[in-house]
Amino acid sequence: MGSFFVDLDSAFEQAGDADCLRLSDGQVHSYRDLQTYVNGVADVLLRHEVHPGDRVLVQVDKSAENLWLYLATLKIGAVYVPLNTAYTPAELDYFIEDAEPALYVGRENHSKIRTLTLLGDGSGSLMDEVVAGAEVPIEHRERDDLAAIVYTSGTTGRSKGAMLSHENLRSNALSLGEAWGWQANDVLLHALPIFHVHGLFIATHCALLSGTPMVWLPRFDAGEVQRHLQDCTVMMGVPTFYTRLLDDSSFPHQPLDKFRVFICGSAPLTPQVFAAWENRTGHRILERYGMSETIINTTNPLNGERVAGTVGYALPRLEVRIASSEGEVLPRGEVGGIEVRGPNVFSGYWRNPQKTAEEIRADGYFITGDLGVQDEDGRVSIVGRSKDLVISGGYNVYPKEVEKLLDSMPEIVESAVIGVPHADFGEAVVAVVVPKSDAVELNAVEATLQGQLARFKQPKAIINVPELPRNTMGKVQKNVLRELHSELFAD
Repeated sequence: MGSFFVDLDSAFEQAGDADCLRLSDGQVHSYRDLQTYVNGVADVLLRHEVHPGDRVLVQVDKSAENLWLYLATLKIGAVYVPLNTAYTPAELDYFIEDAEPALYVGRENHSKIRTLTLLGDGSGSLMDEVVAGAEVPIEHRERDDLAAIVYTSGTTGRSKGAMLSHENLRSNALSLGEAWGWQANDVLLHALPIFHVHGLFIATHCALLSGTPMVWLPRFDAGEVQRHLQDCTVMMGVPTFYTRLLDDSSFPHQPLDKFRVFICGSAPLTPQVFAAWENRTGHRILERYGMSETIINTTNPLNGERVAGTVGYALPRLEVRIASSEGEVLPRGEVGGIEVRGPNVFSGYWRNPQKTAEEIRADGYFITGDLGVQDEDGRVSIVGRSKDLVISGGYNVYPKEVEKLLDSMPEIVESAVIGVPHADFGEAVVAVVVPKSDAVELNAVEATLQGQLARFKQPKAIINVPELPRNTMGKVQKNVLRELHSELFAD
């Protein structure tokens, strides 16, 4: 059977009464509990006429019930579509129109689509409809059938749905377990959100496929993370996790001898943080490289040299090459576009064949849009991005989307949004604006963007300039702006 849930359910059955989730309030759910809850939620989805291939659009806060919902969606053969909880109602409308879900599970009802809240007081809450003792068979799926759609964005600001199959999820999870040496006694400290691939697919699948426990925190809190470190062996996080822990002079208050590996991704980790973490804890962070379309591409080795500023080697069964814009493979040591091919690579963008054809070559290699270089040993370093993507706190911010709203403000003639180095967020969103008269203040921008744009996308600083730098073709030179303001948040 091609369903990834078959593999997961086999692991759940074998784990039995072993701990699955250890919640921050002290509750513990076993793998047997997980099976019961997943059956109950799957039964609710079926009663709401969610069929194989239907999309289930989900925008809820992280919880154990959120995980049950994801797994239940896989079990009945539907397609799970997670959304960032920070998206506003105005942004949500686009995803509803594009995904055409059979059901939307959100924090409140939506007038345009059949809606259930996940948790509640009995009025429209999915969990309140769960019937004890429900049994639901695993729906047959082919390996290439869709399991999830993860929305990403292009520089135009239009979101694209990366279509991930059951085989994409399975192959990447197996490769990660192999590459990171997942052990039967591992305990994962899970403080990531689960509306993107990092928290939902990368972290969660490693534990679930091994039948090992997760300390399941609703969000990252430096104090709460420190409280649980002694009980865990693995943590996955974004650079912000590590910088905020390092900012606490009392960290680590106890030796971390039990800990096996700290893993970092979703944004570049600076060599300074890499060195500071090793000096403070004795552990060298394992940095890896992934994206929504491929989940994980490369990783520094579990056993071997972890080099700061690099993202390591291709995962098992994955091919990585550095190529020219025409797809010609470049010699080792030359900078070019990073392209990947393998069973984890998505099949294309939801209802967007043109974009799919532009980014997946005829030989199956996916053009990541990142620029990189491979040394003679095959180790990959990312040297830049061919697009102007900003990654702040591990979240993608696409400048065009922000610029459109800024340019609509009467106080602004035009704007350019860039990312500049920031000790906490990796990169901070900065808006360089040409004002019509008086200087534009940050609080005025915040007031305008409130309710229109998720908070993580909003600028952390406004720079007023008389004009934007342009090349001879009239294109704004964002590289010049980044260089000019690279020290904006320096100590």
